[in-house]
Amino acid sequence: MINMISGGTTDGDSGRARKAHGRILENLEVNSQLSCPTDPNISFGREDLKDVVVPHNDPLLVTLTIANYDVARIFVDTGSSVNIIFKETLDQMKLEGFELDPITTELYGFTGHALQPLGQIVLPLSLGNGEHRVTKMACFMVVDAPSSFNEILGRPTLSYFRAVASTYHQKLKFPSGREVGVVRGDQKAAQLCYVNKVKIDAKKKRREKKRHFGPEKDKVIKKEVDELLRAGHIREVQFPIWLSNVVLVPKSSGKWKMCVDFRDLNKACPKDCYPLPRIDQLVDSTAGHQYLCFMDAYQGYHQIPLAEEDQDKVSFTTSHGTFCYRVIPFGLKNAGATYQRLMDRVFASQVGRNVEVYVDDILVKSKDDEGLITDLKETFATLRSYGIKLNPEKCVF
Repeated sequence: MINMISGGTTDGDSGRARKAHGRILENLEVNSQLSCPTDPNISFGREDLKDVVVPHNDPLLVTLTIANYDVARIFVDTGSSVNIIFKETLDQMKLEGFELDPITTELYGFTGHALQPLGQIVLPLSLGNGEHRVTKMACFMVVDAPSSFNEILGRPTLSYFRAVASTYHQKLKFPSGREVGVVRGDQKAAQLCYVNKVKIDAKKKRREKKRHFGPEKDKVIKKEVDELLRAGHIREVQFPIWLSNVVLVPKSSGKWKMCVDFRDLNKACPKDCYPLPRIDQLVDSTAGHQYLCFMDAYQGYHQIPLAEEDQDKVSFTTSHGTFCYRVIPFGLKNAGATYQRLMDRVFASQVGRNVEVYVDDILVKSKDDEGLITDLKETFATLRSYGIKLNPEKCVF
C-alpha cells in the first residue's frame, strides 16, 4: 500500500491552529481571484521529452541547492503535506547556525504507521540555476527512517514556489520573474532509488517473517530443525548469542574458525575478499565442448565444519528451542567466498580443464563423447574423496 504522507505543521502544530487556518480559508474564498499573482504560463509539450526515455513510470527526482549544499535524490511528492529531510542527510550537511525546533504533530502514511519527527528545521532552498534561480526559505520535517531518498519535496514548498511538476516529462517548472525556470529530473537516479526501495522493503519483510511464528510456520520450522539435527548440522544449546556479521578463517585442523569482534557484534574482522569467478569467463570457457553436465552441491555451505568452540556463536532461537550450527550456516557475511575457496582447492587439478565451479554449482565440460564418461568418473572420484554430496534433484547430465 502506497500511502500519502499527511500530518506535520503545514496548517499549524495544534488542533486550534488548524481550525484557525480553516477559518482563514473560508474568509479568503470570496476574494481569492484578487490575490492571484500574475505568473507566466507554464506548460509541457513534446519538446520537454528531449533526453527522456519513454515510455516510463519513473518518479520525479531532482537535485536542488539547500543551505549551499547541492542535494541529489530529492523526491518531488505532490501527495505529501510536508517537506521531509532524513536525519542521515542532515547529519552529512553538518549545518551551523540552524536549529532544530520541536514538533508535536505526528506524520501518517509515511512508514505504514504514525511516526514522530525529530523536529523541524527551516533552510534556504533554491530552484533552478543562473538568472532563473529562485531562493526561498522552506520548512523541513526531520525524520529518522531508512530511505533511498535524501529528501522529499511536498505540497507546501511546491505551492510556495508556485511550481508545477510533470513526472512524465521529468521536469519541475516554476515562475522566475516573467520567465519560466526549469529543473530536470534524473531518471537513472529514480530507477536506482526504486531498486534500493524494493531491497529495503524486502529486508523488512524478511525480518518480520523471521519474527513471526504461527501454527503453520511452526510446523515448517520443526521439520527443518529435525532434519538438521538428524544430519548433525546443528545441536541444541541453552542460550542464544546473536551475531549479524562473522568471518571465517582456516585452521590447520581442517575446520574453520570464527573471527568475531566482541566489542561490537555488528563488526567483523578481517574481511574475506576471496574473488568469485566471473560468469562471462565461465561461459566463454565452455566454447568447443560438446557435452555439459550441471551439478549442485547438496546443502552447499553446510558441508564445511566449524571449530567446536565457535559453534555457540552461530546459535539461533525458534519456537521449539535454541540451536546452534556445527557447520557453516547460510547467511554469513562471507560464506560464499569461503565455500568458493574450498571448491577451488577441491578441484584444483580439474578447474579450467574439464570442470568449472561457481560456489556450489559445478559444471563438467567434455569435448567429445569419448571423454564424457572419463570426465564424470574423475569428477565423482574427487567429490567422493572430499566427502562432498550432490543434490540429485538439481543435477542435469
